Amino acid sequence: MRTTGHRRVIAAVATTAAATITLIGTPAHAQTPSPTAAPSASADTSELTQLAEGYLQQRADLLTTARPAVKSARGQVQATRSMSEQMQGEFAALVEKGQRYQEVDGGYTKAEVDVTVTDVTVTGQSATLQLTEHSRLYLPYTPQEIEEGAPEYEELSLSHTVRFAQGPDGAWLLSSDEADAEGGPTATTQVADVDVEPSADDGGGTPDEDEGSKDAGADVAPLPDSSIEYVKPAVSANYNYGKMVSYANKYWNNHNDAYRTYGNDCTNFISQAMLAGGWKPKGGAIIQRKSNKYWFYGPTKFTTSYTWAGAENWYWFAKKHSKRTKILDNVWRLASADVLQADFNRNNNIDHTMIVTKKYRGTPYLTYHTSDTHNKSLKKILSDYPRAWWYAHRT
Repeated sequence: MRTTGHRRVIAAVATTAAATITLIGTPAHAQTPSPTAAPSASADTSELTQLAEGYLQQRADLLTTARPAVKSARGQVQATRSMSEQMQGEFAALVEKGQRYQEVDGGYTKAEVDVTVTDVTVTGQSATLQLTEHSRLYLPYTPQEIEEGAPEYEELSLSHTVRFAQGPDGAWLLSSDEADAEGGPTATTQVADVDVEPSADDGGGTPDEDEGSKDAGADVAPLPDSSIEYVKPAVSANYNYGKMVSYANKYWNNHNDAYRTYGNDCTNFISQAMLAGGWKPKGGAIIQRKSNKYWFYGPTKFTTSYTWAGAENWYWFAKKHSKRTKILDNVWRLASADVLQADFNRNNNIDHTMIVTKKYRGTPYLTYHTSDTHNKSLKKILSDYPRAWWYAHRT
């Protein structure tokens, strides 16, 4: 999504061992706005934007180790009764998620949320905002550790449709929030079941040939302290790994206009990074697009190989046909510019593809599209999907 307009909210939080969630609901009679309520045709767009910002900031705050016990007036969320009930459940789940993240790798110390509003529609006593959430979730590293190479924060970008209804007193009440989270793993600030359904629009498909069985999935058990960590060079004889990482860091959020975006865009993004780092296209004829032996991008989906944007197809090209990757036996062996793929539902069809953009003290940090995420720790990802099968590629 290309965006215009921009506001930042940085909410202060008070340190507490537990979170108290305050939602200001509406009385039963306020579910249907009174016909005598004040007209809203000239509704204050700035007010609606601020309300949406406060709501999204509150969600992010609940993930942090300093979950706020008392919200400021700006941070409280006024919502319809049905939305209040939904938020109670989601907010409790976000607190649990934040606690789980804290247990596996220290969690997040604070959250900053930017909101970019692309469209506001006010009709009578209802309003709809199309916006993009950009959240930074800070990691528990010291300035010295960050200087040594630790990531300062994890980032995510997620589109939302946020709706408001006007109450009898003229106040805007949050009535719904729909995150554009189709396909890919659950965004950090969202809650969902662990099983994910991939988007049908992923650029892949059934190949012309039967590929047989995959290699065994990578082990997730931590490596012994005595294990020698592989240090990957920035440049090899064939590939420039530094360029792969730089590409991912640059375009994880601001999608490169030179390429189309798919509904499930993760593998399309990884192919772009591989191309930037020296992978050469193979093939290019329309008749070759369904074969996993070829890898190329064209001006339309019908002139682009399945292997370019389909996660399952990419696996077979990278590992079997081109031998451009080597399958690792353990996810903790992943190094910078390596690729991790996931079969979330264990149905023998790979759903998702990610690239390592940092590795610090043995922990890889992964970047991916759908939903757009930068430097999320492998520890958190494994805790989100404990049943997944993982395929780790040395590029």
